[in-house]
Amino acid sequence: MTTVLTPASPLTAADRCDRCGAQAYLRVVLTSGGDLLFCAHHGRKFEPELKKIAVEIQDETDRLTDVPARTQGDDH
Repeated sequence: MTTVLTPASPLTAADRCDRCGAQAYLRVVLTSGGDLLFCAHHGRKFEPELKKIAVEIQDETDRLTDVPARTQGDDH
């Protein structure tokens, strides 16, 4: 998925995929003025069509592979 850096607010756990209801990791701003939210799976599935109608795509799928830093005293 092509990433366009935007000043849009980060997606949160409350943002849900418009297709299946899973957590959204992509926001697609449409040329018509609206926006759509997608999980990583549906974002990849619909990528070719989305690129045709998107003004910008906010892609936060990299958060799925980020490993949180361990904190001092974390014994697990």
